[in-house]
Amino acid sequence: MSLASTSIRRPVLTIVLSALIVLFGAIGMYQVGVREYPAIDPPIVNVRTTYTGANAEVIANQVTEPLESAINGIDGIRTLNSTSREEQSNITVEFNLGADMEQAANDVRDKVSRAQRMLPDNADIPIVAKADANSTPILVLSLGSNTLSLLELTDQGTRVQERIQTIPGVAEVNIWGIKRYAMRIYIDPVRMAGANLTIDAIKTALDKEDAELPAGQLEGTSALVSLRSHSELKTEQDFRNVILFSDGEKFVRLGDVAEVVLGAENERNTVRMNGRPMVSLAVVAQPGADQLKIADEVLRRLDDIRKDLPESIMIQTSFDNTTFVRAALSEVQETIAIAFVLVVAIIFLFLRDFKTTLIPMLTIPISLIGVFFVIWILDFSINILTLLGVVLAISIVVDDAIVVLENIFAKVEEGLPPKEAAVKGVNEIFVAVIATTLVLCAVFLPLFFMQGFTGRLFREFSVVIGGSTLISSFVALTLGSMLSSRFLKKNEKHNWFYVATEPFFNKLSSTYARFLGKILRHPLFAIPIILVCAIIAIFSFMNLPSELAPLEDRSRVNVQVTAHEGAPFLFISDKMKIIENLILENVPELDRILVQTAPGLAGSVNNGNVSIMLVNPDKRKRTQQEIANSLRRLLSQVEGVRISIQQEQTIRVGSRSSQPVQVVVQSSELDSLKKYLPALMEKIQLSPHLTMADVNLKFTKPQLDVEMDRDHLRASGIAPREVANALQLAYSGLRYGYFLKDGKQYQIMGEINSQNRSEPASLQTLYLKNSEGKLVSLDQLVDLKERAVPPQIFNYNRYVSATISASPAADVALGDAISEMQKIIDNELPDNFKTELTGTSRDFMEASGSLAIVFCLALLIVYMLLAAQFESFRHPFTIMLTVPLALSGALAALYFGGHTLNIFSQIGLVMLVGLVTKNGILIVEFANQRREAGLDLRHAVAGAAGARLRPILMTSLTSVCGFMPIALALGAGAESRVPMGVAVIGGILVSLVFSLLIVPAAYLLISKKDSV
Repeated sequence: MSLASTSIRRPVLTIVLSALIVLFGAIGMYQVGVREYPAIDPPIVNVRTTYTGANAEVIANQVTEPLESAINGIDGIRTLNSTSREEQSNITVEFNLGADMEQAANDVRDKVSRAQRMLPDNADIPIVAKADANSTPILVLSLGSNTLSLLELTDQGTRVQERIQTIPGVAEVNIWGIKRYAMRIYIDPVRMAGANLTIDAIKTALDKEDAELPAGQLEGTSALVSLRSHSELKTEQDFRNVILFSDGEKFVRLGDVAEVVLGAENERNTVRMNGRPMVSLAVVAQPGADQLKIADEVLRRLDDIRKDLPESIMIQTSFDNTTFVRAALSEVQETIAIAFVLVVAIIFLFLRDFKTTLIPMLTIPISLIGVFFVIWILDFSINILTLLGVVLAISIVVDDAIVVLENIFAKVEEGLPPKEAAVKGVNEIFVAVIATTLVLCAVFLPLFFMQGFTGRLFREFSVVIGGSTLISSFVALTLGSMLSSRFLKKNEKHNWFYVATEPFFNKLSSTYARFLGKILRHPLFAIPIILVCAIIAIFSFMNLPSELAPLEDRSRVNVQVTAHEGAPFLFISDKMKIIENLILENVPELDRILVQTAPGLAGSVNNGNVSIMLVNPDKRKRTQQEIANSLRRLLSQVEGVRISIQQEQTIRVGSRSSQPVQVVVQSSELDSLKKYLPALMEKIQLSPHLTMADVNLKFTKPQLDVEMDRDHLRASGIAPREVANALQLAYSGLRYGYFLKDGKQYQIMGEINSQNRSEPASLQTLYLKNSEGKLVSLDQLVDLKERAVPPQIFNYNRYVSATISASPAADVALGDAISEMQKIIDNELPDNFKTELTGTSRDFMEASGSLAIVFCLALLIVYMLLAAQFESFRHPFTIMLTVPLALSGALAALYFGGHTLNIFSQIGLVMLVGLVTKNGILIVEFANQRREAGLDLRHAVAGAAGARLRPILMTSLTSVCGFMPIALALGAGAESRVPMGVAVIGGILVSLVFSLLIVPAAYLLISKKDSV
């Protein structure tokens, strides 16, 4: 008993099966998470260590190297990167996709804890976080007040940070513009020398005076009393009264030789929003976390947090990346509705009967809702690509129902009873339906099993297409056949619309039959047509620019500002104010502007960042790209700083925002990079294909090397360690200890006052005591040598490295820009240098190579599947002639439409393999059936093509209408997906015209006349 006859005989069972598909699909729909894109972010663990006062070389040798050496042995590491800068070491451990984040973080913690004993005594304990240190936050909250200081705002911001940090999926919450309380001691070395004291006397005195140790307890016969000693220092006056020296009559207090101020731990960073000083909280998500759920929970908690904040504090959202994500997801949902309406309209135009149209229309929601159960079972998410798969599936899932309905309808029109027509019609079309379904699923099979970036990105997309297609096939053969047997009846009298339009369809059929007859009389005419299409496809492919994905208008532009090394904080601060004012005056589309000066890098104050949030695209005349180009020209007038305008990439692995062209140059020696980089960068900057070229490794930071005069030191009885200790206490801003304020612990920080640390000559004001107890000026004990050093030292997979970054010049594709960069590097660098793509460039190359493999595998699998289906190696070849025809149309549409070959358009090309072969399957299957019925070869193929004309037109036009909203770029972020819509529509239309003529001709040429 066939599937169709069972469904027709037991309608209740058929309805229940479809209802169960909808029920389980609805359950899955409400259980899955929501994201922008599938979880393609690799597990990343960051190790951050602070060593106050140390320069980049010390950090690299004494902190980064032992930690990297320990971490390097962990299994599953993809890349190991480190940045050693003044006072801070950052190690980023990127694991392979699919690695367990918790296990990865635990492995890193274990290795770091073992290596900790090798770190300098004064280095802070390394902080291990499950996030990239350079991650772009998903949400930024800003706190402002008209009455409270930034110190007080920071204190309140810390309380908010603690409440947000506990949200599941949050990696960390960074505070920008932080002004944490600190007791700052500004030492006057001249007054210290006048009191016959050295700087270490202050540290020694504070250790003695500021101490709160456990005092134990008193235990009596009837009571147990705890003891607590109150010896800690709390206020500025307490610190000023600390006695440094006393001989019984004379007292030297800290206030006599230093200024004591309750100030900020870091005085050299600021954050302003819309020109107003703020303290901001940046929420960073863990790789793979549900960002929308995190943002929702943050905003929910914010309502409770506001109740506990002082009334004078205003807290608002400065930046919310999920706003664009929600808009993009909403746009895709609107596209689903539009595609549904268009597809149903096409079905009605062909069937011209409401009741008949209802049958294939029911297939759409059942198939689309049902696939969400598959998504839930596989632990996937609702994201732009899964919803995009739903959009595309609308036009695909209805195909089987159309083919089944049309064939049953033809049997009814021939006079068969509805039930008999349904059974016979389904049995006749069963093989073709199964074949087209399997082909569409097989096309995406390589994507599902492919590893890496592309596989993870499009796996969920392929499941939606394949799952919905399988469900639609089942529903078409069961529910569709059952409903057809109940509702279809031979119309003795058609409605007025049918009567009015039927002459057009009859004319279309007769015209097609006439043209097909001419082609079949001269079937060799198909060969030059196929060759011409192949030439057009090759020409278009060779001339199409390539990129990872078109830029989306996300209403956000970033401005990175860098001053020369050694630039003081006041210099970069003034430049940031100039840039901020220029933007405020010249960008009317501005919504908000967030300005960070020296953002969060310990010891680095020569850089800044401006985040420009624009109003929505529908509220402005200029696009994001036009505004970015305008800013590039506008800000070029600001002298003394280097400015880079960046737009967020549409798809990127991880959360870093950077220029799209990035190459890491690796060497075993830092001096080799220093030797070759200048000439290399000069060549790159001269290239017309690249713009804003820069390298992160520079050798421009001024440094004074303090060389010990060991003869003088030995004669004076002073150890070199005493000199190093004095320098550290005087100039590094070292933590001298801690004090308590309002129940919280803050740092005591000391350093020479600004008047005595502005130039090398100030070293003569720092004194040490010799063996006789007399003061000796430091400049008598050391020699000073000035040299230029790198402000930051980078390692990439344990090699010293430099990352060269650039953006493609106007009208230059990303692929061409990467090729140009690699060509210059290969010509300029010796063979002993290693190079590796990173960032967007790496993603682009991986995606391009992966999709080429996917395309070839899809062709091979489809051919083998068709060969098995038809028990022939000839018929699959006939059917697959539609592929070059479709490719010529798709690639030509991309080329003449001014689009690029990118990850979306390439997926469209892969889809075409399945979409266009179904036309050939229908013709070949029916031709074989007619030959088995006794017709000769020519009449069999001509009759099959004529009989399948309307279903082929219907399925092709429904596919075109399903992709039309994508090609028209409706809504937020839709511009990135336009090439996919253009490629598929162009391919379907061209293949529709030619496959109706070429496939029958090829069938005539290739098939054996004496066998099927």
